Amino acid sequence: MLGDQGEIHYVFPAFSEGSAGTGNFLIVVTGTAISVLATRTLRIDRPVSVFAEFPRHTRLGPILPGNVLELGSIVFEFDEEYAAVVSAADAEIFAPEILPADPLPEL
Repeated sequence: MLGDQGEIHYVFPAFSEGSAGTGNFLIVVTGTAISVLATRTLRIDRPVSVFAEFPRHTRLGPILPGNVLELGSIVFEFDEEYAAVVSAADAEIFAPEILPADPLPEL
């Protein structure tokens, strides 16, 4: 579904409710893009289509109150436990010097 976007770096579930519709999504960050995958209604771990794509240099943050982020014109909500994932995805591109070293680089 992601084509030749390279390996997956980060994935987290999100929910959107707005003019584009209501649904559950997986936001997937690869080496070259950020993809928003639409998921099944009752199986949010099963993507069915690519809803939107953005260049990898698109910033996910800042995280707004209520664990909300805007990607393009779409507003997504996500669980607090994924705030670190969103921050790490941004830091990887915009501030790589603050990321800790990979503890298992051979994997």
